[in-house]
Amino acid sequence: MRTTFGVIVGSRGFFPGRLAKEGREEIIKVLEEQGFNTIILSPEETKYGCVETLENAKKCAKLFKSHRDEIDGVIVTLPNFGDEKAIANTLRLADLNVPILIHAYPDEPEKMKIEDRRDSFCGKISVCNNLKQYGIPFTLTSLHTESPMSQTFIDDLKFFAGVCRVVKGLRGARIGAIGARPASFNTVRYSEKLLEAYGISVETIDLSDILGQANRLQDGDQRVRSKVEEIRNYCPSKDAPEDAILKMAKLSLVISDWIKQNHLNAVAIQCWTALEEQYGIVPCAIMSMMSEALIPNACEVDVTGALSMYALQLASETPSAIVDWNNNYGDDPDKAVLFHCSNFPKSLLQNPQMSFQDILAGTVGKENTFGACIGRIKPGPMTFLRITTDDRGGRIRAYVGEGEITEDSLEPFGGWGVVRINNLQRLLRHITENGFEHHVTVVHGHIAEVLEEAIEKYLGWEVYRHNHPGTA
Repeated sequence: MRTTFGVIVGSRGFFPGRLAKEGREEIIKVLEEQGFNTIILSPEETKYGCVETLENAKKCAKLFKSHRDEIDGVIVTLPNFGDEKAIANTLRLADLNVPILIHAYPDEPEKMKIEDRRDSFCGKISVCNNLKQYGIPFTLTSLHTESPMSQTFIDDLKFFAGVCRVVKGLRGARIGAIGARPASFNTVRYSEKLLEAYGISVETIDLSDILGQANRLQDGDQRVRSKVEEIRNYCPSKDAPEDAILKMAKLSLVISDWIKQNHLNAVAIQCWTALEEQYGIVPCAIMSMMSEALIPNACEVDVTGALSMYALQLASETPSAIVDWNNNYGDDPDKAVLFHCSNFPKSLLQNPQMSFQDILAGTVGKENTFGACIGRIKPGPMTFLRITTDDRGGRIRAYVGEGEITEDSLEPFGGWGVVRINNLQRLLRHITENGFEHHVTVVHGHIAEVLEEAIEKYLGWEVYRHNHPGTA
């Protein structure tokens, strides 16, 4: 889905009107070139298609309201000083409750006479002052003034689009919970009511209902045979039992149907040990396949873990994974081992393989544990995120930060990677002192700032940004 921006072009009559006219045309051109849709006043509706009076504000607000379901965010652009009240009134009257980016054009030193002077530098400060008075949150560009044709502005657009995706996606998110959490995992408890208070719904189903439906599917069903081939082609396996692949195919189809029927964005599954003992496989590989297809799947009915995966996916537009903060790495205080059994999406891994799940094999029998997607996490930049419900405080909290998956080697099993994070010990202290779970979610790339902006500024959740620029 293409991101759609409502665009407000600010203008003030004292300043050159042609700058507003040219600025409107230029911002539309840039947004279209970058693949964004725009909702904007036409020159027939207001002078130059700009907003500078209360009447203009009413027209623009009416336009935005008529496209409420389409608009993901609003861009305010100031080709000249702009009218601070008209802009603030437009946003108040439209009442879209979406992220807002404030952009101002730069002046040129050789064009500072009355016929060319913008004063957008000053106008931006006034607009932001009014938005603060009105209680309207907003996002700033990297530089106070930027040309829309600059790479800096293009990068800011991509950043802002990520913020809009996260905010829109998390508001009204629907998370599926399959089965009861494993009895020993108190750590994944959460407050369904707190999530609901922020518009995030949890749809539950008993594991026995899922398994019952899977068992009723016929081996020769065309959908089952097609899914068997899809699983076999997903990632290589040297010792895939036919009956296990068949069971995986049936389970995958039932879960996928349930996801579609309930319009779910992410899922948390009771992955052990009832599934292995009652059905005879591990669900890791089919969870991996769904995460790879951008339906995040979390282990151990970790609902807020699934929500965290979804937030990372929205920000990055790539598959995310849920991992354990699992081990120290020697005596390096800034390195740790990330691990799971695993259900990592294959794009996260080097040379992924489908195999047996070693942890449970000794408990439930190796023959009941085929279906783990194992391998090493690809080295490179990484962002981590954890969202949790703070039931005692009646709030939702999160932490986010960035690190690097290193080239360091191990001889483990499952899915794994060594991560390096500056001041890791301080992060671990924050995690443990504030009661966060042992699960964290990860994605390739550095996008912590997008998540912090979206979650803290627009959703109103408390966020700890590890190694935030400017902090000691």
